[in-house]
Amino acid sequence: MKKVSFKSMENGTAEEYAFLNGLESEFNLELPSRLIASLRGLNSSFSGYQISRLEHSLQGATRAHYAGEDLEMVIAILFHDIGDGLAPYSHSEMAAAILRPFVSEKIYWIVKHHGIFQMYYYAHHSGGDRNARELFIDSPWYQDAIKFCHEYDQNCFDPSYKSKTLEFFVPMINDFFSRPKFKEPEKLV
Repeated sequence: MKKVSFKSMENGTAEEYAFLNGLESEFNLELPSRLIASLRGLNSSFSGYQISRLEHSLQGATRAHYAGEDLEMVIAILFHDIGDGLAPYSHSEMAAAILRPFVSEKIYWIVKHHGIFQMYYYAHHSGGDRNARELFIDSPWYQDAIKFCHEYDQNCFDPSYKSKTLEFFVPMINDFFSRPKFKEPEKLV
């Protein structure tokens, strides 16, 4: 079977869905390669900063790696801006959605809200509320999100910083995204 015969999902057979599930499993094995390609795409995102978004992400991940953060945090930092190109108004949520099956609830929450926490450093210069993060002050991960932005985001725009290359992180990416770690993301609301 090269293609299913149904035109409406309700008309599919168990055999056809087994066939599709096999193809989906094969496709999912290529996820790390697609994610790496998306990271490479950050090299040509919007300009104006002294470095590319890819270099920004590599700086943050390198700093986290040197600080002894665990792999989950390093990966979260590496991918925290992956949504910039396709979701410029909700990039944090897009990045969090990509990471969700692979990271803890804490890391998912931090990445999902990092855009608001990052505003602390610049919003007051453009008429925004730099203290918008206080909406989340009761979260158990409030301080963790502050640390994430302070140590691995807002300070990672330095053209003289020597980051690890993307190739350094590729084996980590391949291992980390080889299979979901958390099977029930719907409980992470």
